[in-house]
Amino acid sequence: MADVVDWCTYDPKAGRVVLTVHVQPNARSSAVVGVYGDALKIRVAAPAVDNKANAALVEFLCSRLELRASQVAIRHGARGRRKQVEIAAGPAGVPDLLRRLTSR
Repeated sequence: MADVVDWCTYDPKAGRVVLTVHVQPNARSSAVVGVYGDALKIRVAAPAVDNKANAALVEFLCSRLELRASQVAIRHGARGRRKQVEIAAGPAGVPDLLRRLTSR
């Protein structure tokens, strides 16, 4: 995998971008907080119960990145705060993806 930044890699075999995120559930609003070690910290306004925080994370990323739900999937860490999220995007789309995540 080619590293773009610590929390974002591109997997050329799968043709996907992989984000390492640290999720903080039960927040007042969903937002990107910043870098947390080697992960991107994201707050979600949903409890970590019955997969609600995972669904809120996917919904937030889809909204922020202007993607369909089918283009975003949690690859690892569905039961913990640290997750790997797979995004269907080619290498040309990585700079735009990073800009959308880190702006605002």
